[in-house]
Amino acid sequence: MATTQVAAPPGRRVRRRSWKGWQFVAPFMLVFALVFLAPIVYSIYLSLFKNRLVGGNSFVGLDNYQQAIQDSQFWSSFGRVALFLVVQVPIMLFLALLVALALDSGRLYGKSFFRITIFLPYAVPAVVATLLWGFMYGSRFGLVGNINDALHVALPDPLSPHLVLASIGNIVTWEFVGYNMLIFYSALRTVPHSLYESAEIDGAGQFRIITAIKLPAIRGALVIATIFSVIGSFQLFNEPAILKPLAPNAITTFFTPNLYAYSLSFSGQQYNYAATVAIIMGLITMVIAYVVQLRGAREN
Repeated sequence: MATTQVAAPPGRRVRRRSWKGWQFVAPFMLVFALVFLAPIVYSIYLSLFKNRLVGGNSFVGLDNYQQAIQDSQFWSSFGRVALFLVVQVPIMLFLALLVALALDSGRLYGKSFFRITIFLPYAVPAVVATLLWGFMYGSRFGLVGNINDALHVALPDPLSPHLVLASIGNIVTWEFVGYNMLIFYSALRTVPHSLYESAEIDGAGQFRIITAIKLPAIRGALVIATIFSVIGSFQLFNEPAILKPLAPNAITTFFTPNLYAYSLSFSGQQYNYAATVAIIMGLITMVIAYVVQLRGAREN
């Protein structure tokens, strides 16, 4: 915080605080408090109450949290997104990194075309992308059904209970490979080419350059992309919510924690318990994202 000096008797200095800096950040702090802090505080407040048939909305302390810990549906939804995270995120980041390395190599013809083409799915709204893939997944009136009728085969139903999670993972991967590719490619463009030239003079091949120079140089970008992917996995909502009418037997109301909280709030009118589920998932996501960041910082 800045300070200014004012006139004072000889041999004595008086400092007065200046609030000009706070005046500049006040608009942001106001918006931040209204759209970020206030909803969190209100959600915590809701999670401490329960609407009873007798007595109305009453304070219950941590009872809702105890109920969530014992809720098998909540842990089932959490386990599903955890499996989604463990399988889908590494595949997506690996493909994005592979494409970024190919674009950065300078040996790919039509680099600008491929960069825009791979990034383009990210520009498609999630609702449109899910509806598009949902139509292609359709075994009765969609692309899969048309292939079955045309070739007289029986392809597995992508919207069956055993395959729907993989089908959603395919949609998310298609949507976000280009986004992560752009992060990695931008980081690679900041690496001095003189390092590559020096390594080639020393006899290093392309694989050695990638493992010894490129990957260590973009480790920060890898950590950031991983954190964003972890947060996105635990926030999985749009794709299962939109596909639910197409696969009612495969996607339940507690398919993901966010879908579970949505169903509790808008279908079950259990706003207090929905807020509890949201708070717990926010804490879990924060802890896991922090662990990923801390591990990445240690490796740096």
